Amino acid sequence: MNAIEIRNLSKSFRGMYAVDHLNMTVPVGAIYGFIGENGSGKSTTEKLICGHLVPDKGKIKLFGRNFTDPGVRVRVGALIENPGCFPGSSVYQNLMMQAINLGLENRDAEIRRVLDIVRMGDSAGIKYKSCSLGMKQRIGIAMALLGDPMLLVLDEPLNGLDADGMRIMREVLTDVIRDGRRSVIVSSHLLGELQKVATHYGIIRHGKMIREMTAAELDADCRTYAALRCGDMRRAKALLGCRYSRVEEDEAGNLRVYDRTAPEEIVTFLYENGICVTEIRTDKIGLEEYYIDLMKGDHENG
Repeated sequence: MNAIEIRNLSKSFRGMYAVDHLNMTVPVGAIYGFIGENGSGKSTTEKLICGHLVPDKGKIKLFGRNFTDPGVRVRVGALIENPGCFPGSSVYQNLMMQAINLGLENRDAEIRRVLDIVRMGDSAGIKYKSCSLGMKQRIGIAMALLGDPMLLVLDEPLNGLDADGMRIMREVLTDVIRDGRRSVIVSSHLLGELQKVATHYGIIRHGKMIREMTAAELDADCRTYAALRCGDMRRAKALLGCRYSRVEEDEAGNLRVYDRTAPEEIVTFLYENGICVTEIRTDKIGLEEYYIDLMKGDHENG
């Protein structure tokens, strides 16, 4: 069974499609990285899944049932935009108000449970206005976890976090799905961070899903390349460009050769042409470069 199955989903505003005949599948137990530029339809899709918006057409199934089914709605927790907390109230008080709104029993134990999950067990008494951005993001996730939902929908939870905050957030997301019962949709523009935790990906553009894949499929699709430095980079680029199909200079000033070829062959070729290679290594493009390449190709095809 899948946590989410979306077929032919559409939502328009003033005659313009925000979500355009979208198909999407999120398996149970997945961290689904939802990727797209601003205005691509990510947040609208997440709001449709959560029932905050009504679709124009299409089907949304959660755990095999219609998303409007009250029995399945209670299995969804969400953090979209911000937690909506009271600044002058403590972390505990804000969570208690949400627990009461949800009609939860054993509220104190439930609040302690979710605070432990988000690494804030010792911060219950702190006022919300005194919390750092990273803490506020984790409070939002704690609120979404109240009632032990099976599906979490998180909109940009990594935004604005420092390195330690992102590390903690990655640990929290990994812990949430550890038992294999829960699934998480997480949108983010920080693709390097997303790649560290996501098990599945969906890439959306202009409201349409243009690619879905597993982390293993992404890894197989990401091209390898040889990155090198040498004494005469300009001449080396010209020579390599005549021999190989794709040679580029990256932001670090390395020359990249994307053809499937042994580094030794490149070194020998340049040496025979009077250029000494001082450094060479093989590497693979990451999710960010893969996404940029995909967007370029989609734009050219469009």
